[in-house]
Amino acid sequence: MKKLLLLLAFGLAVTFSAQAQQGGGQRRSVEERVKMTVDRMKETLQINQDQATKLEAVFTKSFKDMEKAREDARSSGNRMDREAFTKFSKERDEKVKSILTEEQYKKYEAAEKERRQRMGNRGGGGNN
Repeated sequence: MKKLLLLLAFGLAVTFSAQAQQGGGQRRSVEERVKMTVDRMKETLQINQDQATKLEAVFTKSFKDMEKAREDARSSGNRMDREAFTKFSKERDEKVKSILTEEQYKKYEAAEKERRQRMGNRGGGGNN
């Protein structure tokens, strides 16, 4: 009996380890992703509190809209197409542009371009 339990525990550990390496772990919540994004912007763009509050609203709406589009596509057996993803990104970036200064937005664009290149290099989609 002990051998069976040990074997079962080992099997589960290997399974969870493999899933974690393949990205099978939990996806971050919208709120967690918004916090990470805005915190990163505070650090790199030196945004003020008013900007942070407005950006939180923009990113929350954007992430929720994208998540719903992904779920709708998935429920119909598809993936969200690149065109839809691009549309969401452009709408979000227009709102971000209206909140940031010109200099901040240039830095934001550069950081987004770099992030997209990193995401592309690892073969993943956007997890904004």
